Amino acid sequence: MRRAQLTTALLAVTSLLLVGCGGGDDPSSDKQKPASQEVAPSEEVVSTWPLTGLEAAGGEDVAKPHPVLVTKIDNTYASSPQLGLGQADMVVEELVEGGLTRLAAFFYSSLPEKVGPVRSMRASDIGIVSPVDASVVTSGAAAPTIKRINGAGITFYPEGSQGLYRDTSRSAPYNVFADLTKVAQAAEQDPARPDDYLPWGTEEDFPGGQKATKIAASFGGGHTTNWTYDGQHYNNENSYAAEGDHFPADTVLVLRVQVGDAGYRDPAGNPVPETKLIGQGQAMVFHGGKLVRGTWSKSDLDAPIKLSTKAGDLTVPAGRTWLELVPAQNGNVTFTKR
Repeated sequence: MRRAQLTTALLAVTSLLLVGCGGGDDPSSDKQKPASQEVAPSEEVVSTWPLTGLEAAGGEDVAKPHPVLVTKIDNTYASSPQLGLGQADMVVEELVEGGLTRLAAFFYSSLPEKVGPVRSMRASDIGIVSPVDASVVTSGAAAPTIKRINGAGITFYPEGSQGLYRDTSRSAPYNVFADLTKVAQAAEQDPARPDDYLPWGTEEDFPGGQKATKIAASFGGGHTTNWTYDGQHYNNENSYAAEGDHFPADTVLVLRVQVGDAGYRDPAGNPVPETKLIGQGQAMVFHGGKLVRGTWSKSDLDAPIKLSTKAGDLTVPAGRTWLELVPAQNGNVTFTKR
């Protein structure tokens, strides 16, 4: 089903040398000497983080006593400044009502003590968080969404849970924040490493592509996210993150997805969209200032994302990735060489 990518060294084959002694009528000859065992020394075991594919530094344990904590973060001007994105392992940007977007920030290897503004869940989140059995940190959700989330067996921590609080210096509803170290205490479980979220690979695995240093991911007229490659990372040119707290994207992965109607409206009367992160569609992998086109597929809501090109399977170089779930119908992705 899903595979975890833990790179381990192979142990050398053990050679057993059994030495027998002949002694005639000597009573000591009836006893065999203990078997001797020669074991070649094993190489160092390398562990990787499930949300980045990066090696854990200093032998750090990648099996944490808490699940992946996906925090829903507002992505409008009113959210400024967003806090905590600089510590996220991965971020998924999804369409919400009114043509705006919301962020699903994945935290596992590092947990910030203040992240937000924390906003509500959507049914779209089921396909986003299920592949790694993540729990959702949220301000809450509409009744139809909560029914869907519960039906999918997803644990969530709404406002009022341990670690969530209101910052009185901000205006509602943009004043809910979370201390993920405290949420993790409430979500404590037996240490376990989640499955890999993406098919991680190396720089050498990544095929050559066409040059692309500026990206514009449009979600259909209400919002466009702009990226510029600076020779090392992709910078979000219209981010609301606090200074020094931006997400340092090594890769921008665009998946063209189908979007349907969630079946209810928000308080302003806007229909709530539902991103269908299942099936297949076009994929665009921006890495190292280059673009590789391919196809994504996902057999079930809790299945991993697979990537491929005409040449075969496609991997994402280990690092921190921002996923843009751009609507296939009325969204658009453009890029320039410089």
